[in-house]
Amino acid sequence: MEHCMDRLRSLAAKYGPLCVGLDTDPSYLPAAVVKDFSSPAQAVLAYNTEIIARIKADGSACCCKVQAAYYEAMGVEGMQVYARTLKAVRESGLVCISDVKRGDIAASATAYARAHFSGDFETDIITVNPYMGFDTVKAFTDFCMKEGKGIFVLLRTSNPGMCDIEQQELKAGGRVLDRVAAELNRIAKESRPTFPGQTCSPVGAVVGCTEESDAAALRALCPEVFFLIPGYGAQGGAASIARTLLGTAQAGSTAAPAGPAAPMGTVNSSRGILCAWKKDAACQEKEKAGTLTLADIADCAAQASIASKKDLLAL
Repeated sequence: MEHCMDRLRSLAAKYGPLCVGLDTDPSYLPAAVVKDFSSPAQAVLAYNTEIIARIKADGSACCCKVQAAYYEAMGVEGMQVYARTLKAVRESGLVCISDVKRGDIAASATAYARAHFSGDFETDIITVNPYMGFDTVKAFTDFCMKEGKGIFVLLRTSNPGMCDIEQQELKAGGRVLDRVAAELNRIAKESRPTFPGQTCSPVGAVVGCTEESDAAALRALCPEVFFLIPGYGAQGGAASIARTLLGTAQAGSTAAPAGPAAPMGTVNSSRGILCAWKKDAACQEKEKAGTLTLADIADCAAQASIASKKDLLAL
């Protein structure tokens, strides 16, 4: 059985390492476009659907990350749009990552795993917060081993406050994040018999690309762990840092097999793609004239995806 993280690595080798973040807030869309729909939530769904279709057709991304908070903020209708967005990503053949950052214990963790790995909100991979303890991760890893799903565990995030906990030194030596990395390596080792053909662990890590100082060390610390790399683009993370975290110096090839030369990560860009139309002169003129359409802003998002892919591959 192939697990979802292995499939994601194969797609990253085929299409490049870009992950398009569908963290789609209605405010990211021009008012003239939103008014053409029955609600802001329906405008978000239409925009998401256009982006998914275009990045798939262009081969510019390997996956989409859907941040649940933006949909929860739109209420019941927003969660219906969330479910339909997840389905659209998975039906496109791309891997779907749900950014939910769950972290709970015992029966509650099991319920969270069931909620996101089956039913209306089924996805391929979710994000998990381990900082309440590693027992919060077990229910999710059980699903990975039995159902071939995947999780990205928060390791070193891209926010400034990550120093408050993740970088703290332990009395036993090393940092808190080093202890998390050791646990990820243990899980990777234990997963090998279950997935004998795997090229990476089903349990990946979230590692932001906003800090250059320890990027190479983190990549070396977790050699079998696939990274979800936020912070690129609007958050100021450089493509050079992202390439270090991807673990391959080979640029310019998007057709390599999922072997040692394939990327060991996917690099997320959300606002840089969703809001690309705001930096496009033609779109700005159309907005002033009241003629800006959904197709126009989706074109900008598609072009931004292609440009991001080239930047990450140093083409």
